[in-house]
Amino acid sequence: MADGDEKKEDNQTIVIKKIIQGGGHHGGAWKVAYADFVTAMMAFFLLLWLLNVTTDEQKNAISNYFDPTHPKVSDSTSGAGGVLGGLTMTPEGAMSSSQNPLTPQQVHQQRPSGSNGKKSAASKAREEAEEKSFKSAEEQLKQAIQESPELQALAKNLLVDMTPEGLRIQIVDQDGESMFPSGSARMYDKTRNLLEMITKIILDMPNEISVRGHTDSSQYAAGAPYTNWELSADRANASRRVMLESGMVPERLNNVMGKADTEPLIPEDPKDARNRRITIILLKQDITNPLPEEETMEDVAPEEEEPFQFEEEEAAPPPQIPVGTFRKTPGAVEFP
Repeated sequence: MADGDEKKEDNQTIVIKKIIQGGGHHGGAWKVAYADFVTAMMAFFLLLWLLNVTTDEQKNAISNYFDPTHPKVSDSTSGAGGVLGGLTMTPEGAMSSSQNPLTPQQVHQQRPSGSNGKKSAASKAREEAEEKSFKSAEEQLKQAIQESPELQALAKNLLVDMTPEGLRIQIVDQDGESMFPSGSARMYDKTRNLLEMITKIILDMPNEISVRGHTDSSQYAAGAPYTNWELSADRANASRRVMLESGMVPERLNNVMGKADTEPLIPEDPKDARNRRITIILLKQDITNPLPEEETMEDVAPEEEEPFQFEEEEAAPPPQIPVGTFRKTPGAVEFP
């Protein structure tokens, strides 16, 4: 019996049970998800904070930077065109600046006078109303050109943007789509229709207007009496006449200038067709008719007061007693 028992014991199978700790709520996978959640919340609150501290101008600049239809963004990335469309002016994807420089007189007019240069409340209110008016005019131009079947083809020839001088409206030539015949100031009918539409939209605005003609760098034959200066000035003057015929008040015309090829829209390519253009600028009222600035107590120089001086009283002369006479005194007699 003992041998049998030993054989049974030898044939028994030994089972080893391994218990693996972890898994479920005892694991560490939840920590990764929680860390991602905290990171997302931190980014969200950071975004809320940035939106709270930025001004409207900064938000507008950020919005324009990511807007593919903004005129400062290359059309190689936007693929848009049309009103406020892109321009290939700088390396791909870069922002560009096509603002015309101010003249020294305009810079002097914009520079605040006085010691502090604070704007009055009326000037600030007028500036805010003017900004809304410019935005409204921009939207109306965009809507009008989209609603007119005749002008839809010219959407890419119209550029609208803001400059330090005011709202700038540009009628530019494109490859295969010119606004004037080559070397001539007699505009096409389509150009006249576009100018009439622009004039009707800005007719009720109080801003004075600057009309400027521009050409590309292509020159006339050597010794020719007619140059790009005369051509740009004649085209600007022709545009002025059309605006007056459309109801524009002559008093609102601040200046009409011919710029020739001195201010190209595409500096990298002076012969680019887009350099041939008519520019209409609605000048800011702070430039043409500035309001007086606020005066504070610090601005008013205190009046100089003269130092106080004591007036010296003249000493009374001692009484003179006449010789040989007497005078009455209380209880005594005095002789001279």
